[in-house]
Amino acid sequence: MTEPLFLDTDCLSTFLVVGQENLVLRLYAGRIGIPQQVYAELSKVHFMKHKVDVLRQTGKVVLYQISAGTTEGDFYFKLTTKPDPGYKVIGSGEAAAIVLTQHYNGILGSNNLRDILPYIRRYHLQHRTSADIMAEALEQHLISEGQGNAIWKQMLQRNRKLPTDTFSEFLASRES
Repeated sequence: MTEPLFLDTDCLSTFLVVGQENLVLRLYAGRIGIPQQVYAELSKVHFMKHKVDVLRQTGKVVLYQISAGTTEGDFYFKLTTKPDPGYKVIGSGEAAAIVLTQHYNGILGSNNLRDILPYIRRYHLQHRTSADIMAEALEQHLISEGQGNAIWKQMLQRNRKLPTDTFSEFLASRES
């Protein structure tokens, strides 16, 4: 797997708030893209901005811009202001991540399935949630299930939305 991973604000912040961004970095080394819109949203929280700045300065993540007047800029405008009938207007970070994922044939990192699932289906995008990334970390032996449960608990305590109460429950739900 060599596709770039484009993270939206919610997905990246889920790992940043508990100090576990290294899991994403190890799984997707050299392939992590952060849209400018996501960086702007994260910059509103000092410690998150600082962490992302360090990751940028060390070359572990790349900041991507979407220019007005381009196909990507037009697509971004459509997603954030005037989507096709039957589709919702979505946030700037989610829209930017979708646009970049489609343009670079990458993987979308987003937790907000309620709003973006129609776009994932329509544009046939590869997709990972924070929970999926945690499961990948387990599969790659970066964490144990017990460590995953501890990280999951911290994420929930920091008001991150996850699909189940525990990591173990999430893993069991994937098997059924």
